[in-house]
Amino acid sequence: MSQSRRWWALVVLAAAQFMVIMDTSIIGVALPEMQRDLGFTQGGLQWVFNAYVVAFGGLLLLGGRLSDLFGARKIFSTGWVILTAGSVVAAAAGTAWVEILGRAIQGVGGALIAPAAMTLLMMLFGGNPRELGKAMALYGAAAPAGGTAGVFLGGVITEWLSWPWVFIVYIPIGLITLAAIPALLPATEGKRGSVDVLGAVTVTGGIALAVYAIVQAAERAPLIEAAAAIVLLAVFLIRQRSAREPLMPLKIWRTPGLAPANLAMALLGAAWIPMWYFLNLFLQQDLGYGAFASGAALLPMTIAVMIFMIGITARLLGRFGAKPLIVLGLGVLAVGTAALAFSGSAFLPASLVAAVGMSLAYIPAMMSALSGVAPEESGLASGIVNTTYNVGSALGLAVMTAIATSREDGFDAAFVGAGAVAAVGALLTLALMRRPARAPQEPAGV
Repeated sequence: MSQSRRWWALVVLAAAQFMVIMDTSIIGVALPEMQRDLGFTQGGLQWVFNAYVVAFGGLLLLGGRLSDLFGARKIFSTGWVILTAGSVVAAAAGTAWVEILGRAIQGVGGALIAPAAMTLLMMLFGGNPRELGKAMALYGAAAPAGGTAGVFLGGVITEWLSWPWVFIVYIPIGLITLAAIPALLPATEGKRGSVDVLGAVTVTGGIALAVYAIVQAAERAPLIEAAAAIVLLAVFLIRQRSAREPLMPLKIWRTPGLAPANLAMALLGAAWIPMWYFLNLFLQQDLGYGAFASGAALLPMTIAVMIFMIGITARLLGRFGAKPLIVLGLGVLAVGTAALAFSGSAFLPASLVAAVGMSLAYIPAMMSALSGVAPEESGLASGIVNTTYNVGSALGLAVMTAIATSREDGFDAAFVGAGAVAAVGALLTLALMRRPARAPQEPAGV
């Protein structure tokens, strides 16, 4: 493959990362409009977000396995077909359950796109450490850029068009991407092996039922759902011990530092995502902001995340290692998130503090999870830590929604609760992470 074609291929892969992340942020500002039009309850509204996150996080490991077996380009293309189809369903939804279905289909597509894109990137640039460093930097920058663009575009689209357009925009992008794939991305061959369908079904079903049980806990004791979630997750773990080719070989958890890093990622997601979700609602439902004004008000926070992740955190990681930054980041996130409960209309300083905390913790926790594994297990470890973050996000949002809907000061209680989760994460990281991981040295010239 020619040099220029490889870098154009990277544009397609980075665009995929951009879109997958934007899909989690673009709907935030549109949530109040969707609630009014589709009849969501305050508690049920979270499923617009969680349906995507549960499907995406629960199926990431399966997506990576399918990419190995059937070829990364084929799975990447299939993911875009599914994501585009889900966007059509979500845009055309006239009822709450159809909207949730569309979001879940989008999540399935994202779960195929993300691991296949990483495999293709390694194929294109893995042979040259200097180029790989540049490619990873550009690919990594697409994530915070997608989050930033999603917040702003969500406000613009909702204000001047209507909420279905936050999904319609994915349709032409999906079609253009599918047309570009044959010309730009290398064909990849699969390998022999089997798919752990039972593992994929049980882990995704267990996560979904656990989230549902937490949501229902505000109204009743969801004993049946909770018991079913525990059974399904137990079956998943048993299956991983007995399957010839499991989705998640349990021996990887013997890697030093992997478990504490994943715990930190889970609690980071469980604090950050509820804060972002309820801040969107707070701006529009309590402060009376319109959709565009709400998106603009959140833009400084998302820009701060992008600046810190790209320009500052990586340098601090190389100097101080992961553990101090994770502890500091979660602590700062705890302060900023809890402060939102007392800030009222002067929310900007607290939101920026929270953004800095998230930016300090995310990359170090990710690097810590990957630093101790063997090279051949890096893809599996990456899938696990991404799954952990998304599952933590879904469970955290479910808990904070249950708290918010059971109290008169719902938003304030959710902010304080999310801040408490971040504080617990900082303390557990301090106690459990024994070997601070340091970032690998950058290749010369990067």
